Amino acid sequence: MSFIVRRKTTRRSLVGGVDRERIKPASELLEIIFSSTSLHLFPLETNTPVLLSILLLVDFIPLRLHLLLLVVLYPQFPTFTMATNITWHPSLSRRERNQFRGQRGLTIWLTGLSASGKSTVATALEQHLLHLGVAAYRLDGDNVRFGLNKDLGFSEADRNENIRRISEVAKLFADASTIAITSFISPYKADRQVARELHAQATQGGDEAIPFVEVYVDVPLEIAEQRDPKGLYKKARAGEIKEFTGISAPYEAPENAEITIKTHEKSVEECVAQIVDWLNEKGYLTKH
Repeated sequence: MSFIVRRKTTRRSLVGGVDRERIKPASELLEIIFSSTSLHLFPLETNTPVLLSILLLVDFIPLRLHLLLLVVLYPQFPTFTMATNITWHPSLSRRERNQFRGQRGLTIWLTGLSASGKSTVATALEQHLLHLGVAAYRLDGDNVRFGLNKDLGFSEADRNENIRRISEVAKLFADASTIAITSFISPYKADRQVARELHAQATQGGDEAIPFVEVYVDVPLEIAEQRDPKGLYKKARAGEIKEFTGISAPYEAPENAEITIKTHEKSVEECVAQIVDWLNEKGYLTKH
């Protein structure tokens, strides 16, 4: 099993990889040296945070200062291994399904601050694609919390699990030759990378990877805060909402998104056209 390691600082999170061989069994000490304030381990299979008891010891060394993290894994914490009594049951290949349905499935992943316009653009994009005769389905950040993710809150751990579940659902839609459109803040680069890799690894039966199109809805914080249709920024500023992205929790902007749209500079229709033009250029809307 591999792990994602997030080294959390006051401004951002730094991500690296750790192999399972470096993780000792429960109740044993894991000694890692990092220059950080806290450590989170995320198994790639579940992206669920490992509960950690962390003792920070400052070790002064000439010309160097580092933090020695003594990590004790809780004995009662469950292991992160998939069941061994399950079998993958193949059926139609994705290529065959695309041919039968006449289109290619993919995921369009909109990410950005609250009130950046993600849901508005996603809704308009879904309607436009359907009018073009392209099967599309929108997964909205609020809507999924009425059912699939109604058991999740807004802590960092719950946000991670929220995105993991949506990544899996979007992949299933795309595998079924549908364009999945997701509109989630998804503030952490590591979580978005997990979603991308999940699509890249969906290659059973010799199929090509599922296209993953990251769309960064790039709007300045002050503009999003001025919009504030739900009054969330006002509540966050008043301390009524904890861990609110952009105010008391970080948003890690994409560095290499396939598409960047600016809803404060373009209309919704122009943003949709920008996305559709990109899809056409890549041949993703070509009938199969």
